[in-house]
Amino acid sequence: MTKGIGGSTAAAELQALVPWSDVAPAIATSEREGRLEKARRLLANSGADALLIGAGASLRYFAGVPWGASERLVAMLLPRTGKPIIICPRFELGTLEADLAVEADIRLWEEDESPSALLADALRDRQVATLAVDPAMAFLFVDRIRKAAHSVELVDGSGAIDGCRMLKSPAELALMAQAKAMTLEVQRRAALILREGITATEVRRFIDEAHRALGASGSSFCIVQFGRSTAFPHGLPGESYLHEGDVVLIDTGCTIEGYNSDITRTYVFGEASDEQRSMWTLEQEAQQAAFDAARPGVPCEEVDAAARAVLERAGLGPDYKLPGLPHRTGHGIGLSIHEPCYLVRGDLTPLAPGMCFSNEPMIVVPDRFGIRLEDHFHVTEDGAAWFTRPSPSIDAPFG
Repeated sequence: MTKGIGGSTAAAELQALVPWSDVAPAIATSEREGRLEKARRLLANSGADALLIGAGASLRYFAGVPWGASERLVAMLLPRTGKPIIICPRFELGTLEADLAVEADIRLWEEDESPSALLADALRDRQVATLAVDPAMAFLFVDRIRKAAHSVELVDGSGAIDGCRMLKSPAELALMAQAKAMTLEVQRRAALILREGITATEVRRFIDEAHRALGASGSSFCIVQFGRSTAFPHGLPGESYLHEGDVVLIDTGCTIEGYNSDITRTYVFGEASDEQRSMWTLEQEAQQAAFDAARPGVPCEEVDAAARAVLERAGLGPDYKLPGLPHRTGHGIGLSIHEPCYLVRGDLTPLAPGMCFSNEPMIVVPDRFGIRLEDHFHVTEDGAAWFTRPSPSIDAPFG
């Protein structure tokens, strides 16, 4: 049996868990104010007069408001000068005031009123001729705003939003490091509860409870795959039961103050076959090659190319052909689990210190099994740094 796999129970492992002691500080108000000023500078460079930020990760990033988007318009208008303006339903005022982490003017609308008209009034007040819009905002809202403020030109706000969010501060890195360390500990304990016949549902339930025991609000997502299911990057429908010799792939994460973890471990329940072992080792080499290629100034696509070169030299691929790597090598991560930029051919964005990425050049052997090792790194002044220690071997996946 692989070291660190099986031999315990969910009850025993949960009982051993205590809330995380090395807690990273929350984002300070001064940092959020700095983010607003940076966004204003980027707006000035683009020629837009204001930036409209919808509910979701970006509103949390700039204003500390952790609300998801719904059918009701909640947004922040950030002009190049002056206070931000928050557009919000009146009945949500108390919750907004409790969450809001920056100074702002608040403009409220009743359920029978038009929030788009309220926003159009704010645009006229601030003499906005060109409005940069959050690219994540639903078309429903954008179309209504266009009609309500028909004289205002709407442009893409990605430059200002991504220009801020892609580069993580030390405080953000600390929150992400905590989330990833917690998930890796959950992964380690999940491996210990495996037994012949256990269901994927049982493992998912344990992983959620273990994240909660450490102080997260449960798993933000959880994929548990056994055997043939691992050949499909996001699994197959229906229940799975674990059998001797199965490849086990678990991909899960949590959030801390909104910042995401996303860690995948793959190993074998029992003794690995020669083919499983060779593919696992090749996956490890591809992951390391991608990490070694990451340094400031290197285009994102070169990191993807480095991982693919390892696989192609071993006769896999080329490109997205199977057996081989069917998807990009990695994605940006922060307040969104997938965010710009991406480690994939065609993304020419140069790496810069503070950028954070997953590193997961998965190998798929069609209809048989898949191997994905996923850890995350952040770009430093002279290369890259892992958030979590990569899996050392197929025989001892947690060391």
